[in-house]
Amino acid sequence: MQNLSPFLLGLIVVALIFDFLNGLHDAANSIATIVSTRVLRPQFAVFWAAFFNFIAFLFFGLHVAQTVGAGIVSPEIVDDFVIFGALMGAIVWNLITWGLGIPSSSSHALIGGLVGAGVAKVGASAIVWNGLLKTTVAIVLSPALGFVLALALILLVSWLFVRRTPGGVDALFRMLQFASASLYSLGHGGNDAQKTMGVIAVLLYAHGALDGEFHVPFWVVIACQAAMGLGTLFGGWRIVHTMGSRITRLTPMQGFCAETGGAITLFLATGLGIPVSTTHTITGAIVGVGASRRVAAVRWNVAKDIVVAWVITMPMAAFVAAAFYMLARFVA
Repeated sequence: MQNLSPFLLGLIVVALIFDFLNGLHDAANSIATIVSTRVLRPQFAVFWAAFFNFIAFLFFGLHVAQTVGAGIVSPEIVDDFVIFGALMGAIVWNLITWGLGIPSSSSHALIGGLVGAGVAKVGASAIVWNGLLKTTVAIVLSPALGFVLALALILLVSWLFVRRTPGGVDALFRMLQFASASLYSLGHGGNDAQKTMGVIAVLLYAHGALDGEFHVPFWVVIACQAAMGLGTLFGGWRIVHTMGSRITRLTPMQGFCAETGGAITLFLATGLGIPVSTTHTITGAIVGVGASRRVAAVRWNVAKDIVVAWVITMPMAAFVAAAFYMLARFVA
């Protein structure tokens, strides 16, 4: 971290604040099902999730960080004002949706912020269309895959345990949920924290503070994982309630299937370097297990409100980011 200017350090701190808020906002993704099934109390669940969020860097490469750092907007157009605008756009939208208890995507807020600030600077030429298209497609595919995997798992598990007593099945899956919640938290930490790593790395690259080609320094990895883990410790109950019980009521078996289906989706996306939304993924999985009972078991009006939040997150964050970019340029 040598030779970093005070202003650059300040922007890095803002990026880590976003990462903290990402953990705060998205903690529900990791713990909603295990809390709603009453396997763990919220205060214990957040510690559980925070630990696995933090150690995720030991299990995954940095493909998502590379995509966010160099695959959404061109690194050559990135400057302090672009990063400031992108981060403020994502932070403001996160705070609005967190305050309202809406499980929107911190990931897509950040990506929308990058696009909005980049376009405000040089126009549409700032966008790396291949990376943005891949991310946009994932908005649809990640919840769809979470839905299909969770639905397939619940049908398979129901068939395997059809002769077991309900009490025995419930006790078994209460234990298994510790494993599935751990896997989902690993996937959450592996995908989400890397987005802030990419932002900080491209900021360092723009300042000539990286030796050689674009890469993510190890101290950036540790700082981002720690910020996300701390944010998870302070995760809000509002979004946990929305995700864990307002969409559909869950049993431990259903919670296990939702978390496992979501975790598989996140592992695949992280391995491919695709910055998906953990919010979208677990929502799709929860809807999948709810729909396995009967279509009416899903509160579709709540699911519809969540989908609306998904659709408007990127453009709203982009708009706010562009406004902050222009304000910063005017003040400077």
